[in-house]
Amino acid sequence: MNIEKVIPVLRIFDYKKAIEFYIDWLGFKINWEHTFDKNSPVYMEIEKDGLTLHLSEHHGDGTPGTNVFVWKPGLEKTFYSALAVTVIDPFQNRIIFNEKTGDE
Repeated sequence: MNIEKVIPVLRIFDYKKAIEFYIDWLGFKINWEHTFDKNSPVYMEIEKDGLTLHLSEHHGDGTPGTNVFVWKPGLEKTFYSALAVTVIDPFQNRIIFNEKTGDE
């Protein structure tokens, strides 16, 4: 099996709050978004520095409080020889950015 890319789907409940957090604060860009009509839930793809996420307002698309572990630069020293910073979105999903320090 050759896996090309893994894209986590994170559940969101408020489009405006998701945009404020992911686009305005973290600096992701929207690749695309889809709704069946103007009153339907949104499903979108966002991306930053090679990290792609799907955000969904659809019932059953993910559970609040999901953790996503990402190897990227961080801030806080961890027990596993890395620096790490965790950001928590308005829906309690966590993205943990990590950078290996080489200390072993």
